[in-house]
Amino acid sequence: MMFDTALTTNDLIFLAKGAGMTLIVTGISVFFGTILGIVFGVFRYQVGPWWAAPLTFVLDIFRSIPLLIQLVLANAFVTTIIGWRISGFTVACGVLSLYTAAYCAEIVRGGIESVPQTLRRAARSLGMTWGQDMTSIVLPLATRVALPSWIGLALGVMKDSALVFIVQVVELLKSTQILITRLQEPLFLLMICGLFYFLISFPIARFGGYLEKRWSND
Repeated sequence: MMFDTALTTNDLIFLAKGAGMTLIVTGISVFFGTILGIVFGVFRYQVGPWWAAPLTFVLDIFRSIPLLIQLVLANAFVTTIIGWRISGFTVACGVLSLYTAAYCAEIVRGGIESVPQTLRRAARSLGMTWGQDMTSIVLPLATRVALPSWIGLALGVMKDSALVFIVQVVELLKSTQILITRLQEPLFLLMICGLFYFLISFPIARFGGYLEKRWSND
């Protein structure tokens, strides 16, 4: 027998719960990170590079420093220096949200810049307000450009969520490590862990590809 393990149904349920935590952390982080990224991206586009320089500098910090270090520093700052009693889950979601926002802001800004200025000027000449221009002209066109990058970002955040074990969040990879310690079958368990990640990622990637193909044919 290739793999002589004592893996039980309860162990698979334990891994499934870890996968569920991965989805929860990813979902919360991508949701709030996308909202912040839209706000930051629109702001950077509207005010120009000089006025947005302080915000750009902060976002560059989140893009430049490895996520693992951000999690460690944030957890130490909140729990040790400030002394707040905040769970590792909250720290993980907060850091991942800002990390997502830093990348999403660039995606949003690039999407807005892809909309032809002549089209926007024509909309304004017809009497559209800035809000109507953004929602009726910019949003539909920019979304088509930004969606593939946003899907890639969401999948990247899901994979990066494996690092939240450092703040004591038992997600999929941490669950796998716990079982590896008990069963001493790292290869077999990591294959199962990879299968869980695939089952989560593949439908999202395919759905994004479907939307991109459908919109390109419109």
